[in-house]
Amino acid sequence: MIDKLEFLLALAREKHFGRAADSCGVTQPTLSAGVKQIEDTLGVLLVNRGSRFLGFTPEGERVLDWARRIVGDTRAMRDEVRALKRGELTGHLRIAVVPTALAMVSALTTPYRAKHPGVRFTILSRTSSETLRQLENLEVDAGITYLDNEPLGRVRAVPLYSESYCLLIAAESPLGDRKQVTWADVGRIPLCLLTPDMQNRRIIDGLLAAAGNENLPPTLESNSMIVLFSHIRTRQWATVMPIKLVETLGLTDVIRAIPIVEPSAIHTIGLVVPNREVTSPLAAALIAEALEVALTLKSGKSDRYSL
Repeated sequence: MIDKLEFLLALAREKHFGRAADSCGVTQPTLSAGVKQIEDTLGVLLVNRGSRFLGFTPEGERVLDWARRIVGDTRAMRDEVRALKRGELTGHLRIAVVPTALAMVSALTTPYRAKHPGVRFTILSRTSSETLRQLENLEVDAGITYLDNEPLGRVRAVPLYSESYCLLIAAESPLGDRKQVTWADVGRIPLCLLTPDMQNRRIIDGLLAAAGNENLPPTLESNSMIVLFSHIRTRQWATVMPIKLVETLGLTDVIRAIPIVEPSAIHTIGLVVPNREVTSPLAAALIAEALEVALTLKSGKSDRYSL
């Protein structure tokens, strides 16, 4: 029955019978028959069908919630049994991370791997909404995202560090000689920013609007912080970046990072994992590492993590 529940998760993820079947490594008739078997067992229609997938029925949505719990607990059980059998943690951790926090990931993965060398990682750059959606649908095991700006849903959160912002600009630019700038100042110059689907962009748009600036479109948008930084290095562009990210990228003498005040905006970045009664050993070890990293960063002793 577990494999049939996996079919439901794949269908929720792909919203297409053929793609869901491909992701499960089965044929489309096999997947459809598996879903039909669950419907027959429960005596309710779970999926609205036509010539294509039309969504889950209300009963299907509830069964999908149960499927996520059951499959998640089953995976956690398998991880624990494997760890007990081998006497060490092994397996695969998939972590979705918002772009502004990507440089932070090594602070978790490096000490984690030193303690558990049998674990391998996949790090995915995702928006905050994608991170939570993939976490809910068991596509990733954990996420690193904003904790205090938009609803998180049913997750366990571990705060890691606070994100504050600076203006990244060429030293010879009109604002380049300032010790600090206001959000009103920032709103009067052309900016390159993340795309609107990114929570960092929504935060910046809100701060600029609160400072009374018109909603001027940025001169360049990207879903990659590296793209933004590469443009800043030409000395022809300006952007707003988290201070901690700038510290990891490094600055040349001709590029300045100027703190933005009035108001001084701070948001919390943290680890999120599914909020379940049973946590997999891999995720539990990640939570323990996150708690240790958070204490280290709070104490200011962050050399170990290159932050």
